[in-house]
Amino acid sequence: MTEPHVRLEIPVEGNNFTAAGEAASRVKKTLQKLGIDSTLIRRVAIATYEAEMNIVIHADAGKIVLQVDADGITVLAEDRGKGIPDLEKAMTAGFSTASDRVRAMGFGAGMGLPNIKKCTDYLAIDTEVNIGTKVVMKFNYPAAT
Repeated sequence: MTEPHVRLEIPVEGNNFTAAGEAASRVKKTLQKLGIDSTLIRRVAIATYEAEMNIVIHADAGKIVLQVDADGITVLAEDRGKGIPDLEKAMTAGFSTASDRVRAMGFGAGMGLPNIKKCTDYLAIDTEVNIGTKVVMKFNYPAAT
């Protein structure tokens, strides 16, 4: 089966908790329409949601870009924000720089990047303080049986 070639770009507004999760939902629905394996969709949706929430919590603005092709699924999360001062620390479960206000809303538990890493087959993070962050997540199709 040849996978369809799809590209979807979704803007994400920083600090807009009302719309938070909409990009991940659109990615999930797009993958469902394409007939992608449900287990793979779940992994992509979780990682995309975590990346989207990081944009909402920590950046002024950003975007989620979904790319589906024969090689697999790629999700890019890119933002203009404060960047990640200590990426190694940020990859530690439970470490968070979220504000008290964000934590009071139930977000910012410090599981975003660790959850993304668990869900992806490939993860690359490029971040620059006071510039922003680019997260590339790749997901392989399940092996044919």
